[in-house]
Amino acid sequence: MSEHTDQQKPAPGSESGLDEAYQAWSQAAAAVLAKSRRVAVEELPADAETLLSTTTPDGLTIRPLYTRRDETAEPGLPGRFPFVRGSDPRRDVTVGWRVTERFGDDDTPAKGVNESILEAMANGTSGLWLSVRDGDGSGLSTADLGTALAGVYLDLVPVTLDAGEYAVEAARELLRLRTEAAKAPQAAPVTAGTTHSFGLSPLTAAFSGRATVDADAAVALATGDLPAGVRTFRVEGGDFATAGADNGLELALVVAAAVTHLRDLTAAGLSAAAALEQITFGVSADDDQFATIAKLRALRNLWSRVADVLGARESGGALTHAVTDLSMFSQRDPWVNMLRSTIAAFGAGVGGADQVTVLGYDAALPADLRTSSATFSRRIARNTQLLLLEESNLGRVLDPGGGSWFIESLTDDLAANAWTVFTQIEAAGGYRSALESGWIADRVGASLATRDIEVAHRRTSVTGVNEFPNLTERSLGAGASEAADGLVTGTPRLARVGRAFEALRDRSDVSLAERGARPSILLLPLGSVAEHNARTTFVANLLASGGIQAVNPGPLTADTIAEAVVGAATSIAVLCGTKQRYADDGPAALAAARAAGLDRVLLAGPDKEWPDGADRPDGSLRVGIDAVATLTDLLDQLDENAGATAPVGASS
Repeated sequence: MSEHTDQQKPAPGSESGLDEAYQAWSQAAAAVLAKSRRVAVEELPADAETLLSTTTPDGLTIRPLYTRRDETAEPGLPGRFPFVRGSDPRRDVTVGWRVTERFGDDDTPAKGVNESILEAMANGTSGLWLSVRDGDGSGLSTADLGTALAGVYLDLVPVTLDAGEYAVEAARELLRLRTEAAKAPQAAPVTAGTTHSFGLSPLTAAFSGRATVDADAAVALATGDLPAGVRTFRVEGGDFATAGADNGLELALVVAAAVTHLRDLTAAGLSAAAALEQITFGVSADDDQFATIAKLRALRNLWSRVADVLGARESGGALTHAVTDLSMFSQRDPWVNMLRSTIAAFGAGVGGADQVTVLGYDAALPADLRTSSATFSRRIARNTQLLLLEESNLGRVLDPGGGSWFIESLTDDLAANAWTVFTQIEAAGGYRSALESGWIADRVGASLATRDIEVAHRRTSVTGVNEFPNLTERSLGAGASEAADGLVTGTPRLARVGRAFEALRDRSDVSLAERGARPSILLLPLGSVAEHNARTTFVANLLASGGIQAVNPGPLTADTIAEAVVGAATSIAVLCGTKQRYADDGPAALAAARAAGLDRVLLAGPDKEWPDGADRPDGSLRVGIDAVATLTDLLDQLDENAGATAPVGASS
């Protein structure tokens, strides 16, 4: 593989001052680590700062500090090979990326969609993404496109189609409309910002289960002497990301799928350059801003390598449409999705996406459970981007992350990771073979399983779901957490990050509806508030994430526990205190709890904090446990006992 740039990696810094400064920082970090771990500095490894490193789901190591020692090769200029810093050499920095809004996902008639489109464009929307569903009795049809797009300058506003099995017909209609539509008063050159996408995704949709077209029909359309400024294929990374694929795997799979399209197109007679210019990329953007920045930059790096191999360097600029990842959206406390979307949009914009779509904050909720109007959700989603563009001025700088030692290193590491997986796919026969053999499903499934473990153990926090839940929010009812049909960009393989905890919350909602109260567990605080507050708060938060209400009667002693148990009317309790309090009062409190008739008494904190003795608590609630498994077990027992014990503390 040839080099991506004529510029070489700079020689390591020769200044002794840099090394001395780093060593001084390393020693200071070691001293802090030793103090926090209550060990001597000499007991730590020589490079103690590595203990502060974190590992991404892709297996990449994120170090605590990046310096000039981490300087990488200069990736060139924006809009020039290898396109790491952006694909469009003519990007208008007074406009930035295209704020692309999606329409056609509900039953709004074509005229109403047109009114919404024109209103949105008057308020900042600069790109359109249309869902077309012929024959199913809802949404836009191919015949409706003319009405929906009336008054839109199609030489200025890029349109992306999502038409499933009707994609070829919809594409031909869009092509006709583009030819016949009125031109903008000021001529708009064909750029990445004005390029239309027919949105055909036969390969990635074949994995996710979305409706799609036959690959041969797609190739026939792409090779039909299309004009400049239109592209046939959309290789959709969201098909993999929403199913649980990590960033490196998502990149590897979209590049593998895109390379398969290239083979089909060149076999059908297109030149390499022409084939490259028939592909756009859908990229998932989530609330890890630096990962999103690096992912977009790494994708352009990878695609330029493919173009280089084909001898068509100048056609290797990947056109990207970033979409907020539906799998990161929560149903519980959905307002937090506004924050997640803001971070995702920031990452997509800084990463150089050509178009960005922010889904409505309530996009993960079934339509009949949404409390906000579609107009409100759209306005918030649109304004999220407009604030970044117009007030933060992110669009006025090309590649604002460029030159950051961390971002450049992360980009290179992610690209290398994805390229390794991509070559594995190629060695196994390419994308189609990997899909048919189940290799892709297995790899995505393994990535999802790893993510689910991190979420279940709460090492990955989902605000409002497995951390800081609000039990008083509106009930959603049974099955809401598993809903996928009707969700924008949802697929049969959609696996939202918080779904396991939200399923537990669904169970709690059912209990509330049937019994008038949520499942509850009694807290048994020992000692003063200052002693037990940290653990009662931790336990209450943990229980609430599973839909279980914590009943806190305040500080108790062995003599008052029986009265608290009668008042709570639950079969499970949790002792909460300090290690010293457990040593002093724990055995007596445990005996009193058992004598009061509790079926199960748990300990807040590590098991090792309980004093040695014959009787011990029936388990512990502590940092690092499998919270999903633990909460499921607790709910099972509470449900079994619900007939005999009336729960307390009902909340709505």
